[in-house]
Amino acid sequence: MAVESVLAHLGKTIVVRGEILGSEDLVVEGRVEGTISLTESRLTIGPTANVAADLSARDVLVLGQVQGNITAIGRVELRAGSNVVGDIHAVRLSVEDN
Repeated sequence: MAVESVLAHLGKTIVVRGEILGSEDLVVEGRVEGTISLTESRLTIGPTANVAADLSARDVLVLGQVQGNITAIGRVELRAGSNVVGDIHAVRLSVEDN
């Protein structure tokens, strides 16, 4: 039996102030202020996202803007066009050119 992957999505017009906790993969396209903790899951900060939060996840992919610290037990990937102001703690770090 195949295990179905669950993906949560916060759209471009969504604004969250506070704490987000979960155990499923999350894509953020809007604004988040506070903390995001997905210790067993993948967090994607989309290209339209503007995040002012400390992030904690298994893996973190950043395409947009992050102001805060990033902690990953796996990999942090910074893609071209992303902007991070804060500390990064991860086993692996990938930074795309440009």
